[in-house]
Amino acid sequence: MRLADLVRLLSLAAIWGASFLFMRVIAPVLGSMPTAFFRASLGAVGLLAVLLVMRVGWDFRGKLKQCLVLGVINAGLPSAMYCLAALVLPAGYSAIFNATTPMMGVLIGILFFAEALTLSKAAGVALGLFGVAVLTRTGPVELDLPLLLGALACLVATTCYGFAGFLARRWIGQQGGLDNRLTAFSSLCGASLFLLPLFLGSLALQPPASWGGPAVWASMAGLGLLCTALAYVLYFRLLSDVGPVKASTTTFLIPPFGVLWGALLLDEPLSWAYLYGGVLIALALWLVVRPSTTAR
Repeated sequence: MRLADLVRLLSLAAIWGASFLFMRVIAPVLGSMPTAFFRASLGAVGLLAVLLVMRVGWDFRGKLKQCLVLGVINAGLPSAMYCLAALVLPAGYSAIFNATTPMMGVLIGILFFAEALTLSKAAGVALGLFGVAVLTRTGPVELDLPLLLGALACLVATTCYGFAGFLARRWIGQQGGLDNRLTAFSSLCGASLFLLPLFLGSLALQPPASWGGPAVWASMAGLGLLCTALAYVLYFRLLSDVGPVKASTTTFLIPPFGVLWGALLLDEPLSWAYLYGGVLIALALWLVVRPSTTAR
């Protein structure tokens, strides 16, 4: 992995680590579907501004339909699931489940896309999940139905991410590729169209008791413009450069950044478990991304 790719990987982890904090602030106030819809639509508006300022050519090379469908799988449905989970799960626990994305990517690649499973990759995924569990362990959580439903929502999201990585490489990356900014913009348009009826339905059935204040909408701006618009440009560029499995390893690095933002912004306590978990995650990342030719 090149230095530029590693920088993109770390930047994505820092940005997406903050997204769980933003969702935890917004979703209990506005509701899950409004949060998901505004995230996708603000992200699309932000990317539209970038495309206009940079005068990017609007050449989708016949792949607009694929980009819209990819947006539903990679942004619309996962965003809805994580916003539902944010109603019942602490941000750290959502980040734990988010770290199953590389595992889902490896399993989906083996089952559906003829990907080879190397011993190093399998060991890296297992070690990474263990490191994330150590890192974000803050105490027992009561096992009840809301917790199980929140966990299921997170796992649905990571399964979508696992499929989306391979579909993006097949639909977008091959046959000449596509500008990553156009891919990100059209994907968020597809996500917004998918979430619009869910948003309107939630307003009809249970409108928000409050539309929040400056803190909520500042968090929404960060979630939509920083954690979605900017992050998706970085993600699709990384996806085209290093492939879906290596790109998904950014999820191993999200919990450390989530802990860092929590300590700096929310005065959450630190513990030695964070150091142990960080070392395990760093080793797992190396195992997954290092070159390997032996397959089982």
